[in-house]
Amino acid sequence: MNIEAFILCDAATESAGKLNVLGAFDTLFAKDLPAVHPLCAVALRVRFDRTEEGEHKVRIAFVDEDGTAIIPNLDGQVNFRIGPDQPIACVNLILNLNGLKLPKLGPYSIDLSIDGQYEKSLPLFVRHVPA
Repeated sequence: MNIEAFILCDAATESAGKLNVLGAFDTLFAKDLPAVHPLCAVALRVRFDRTEEGEHKVRIAFVDEDGTAIIPNLDGQVNFRIGPDQPIACVNLILNLNGLKLPKLGPYSIDLSIDGQYEKSLPLFVRHVPA
């Protein structure tokens, strides 16, 4: 398994196997708290080989610097088959987040686990709007 993309962005779509990402970011600037991001997405592209064919559990956890969950864990599954003429396959996953509320300034983390094993994290920082 190879995680080719794990991105926090303004928007993402998938079309004919292509993952399309718009506006990748890691910092939100807020005038007031809680900071609210009206719409964003977490985009994920994972490449599997033939020995990994089948069902895989995916979990995304969004936590603050103390490990407190900002939203409930997002659990899903991917189930894929690789064609007979292909040795590998990619899976694209997009998680749209509407009205994301971040209660305080500071660092947050978006953590990815696949099949119960931690794989990767994305940082997100909430800062005051610069003067």
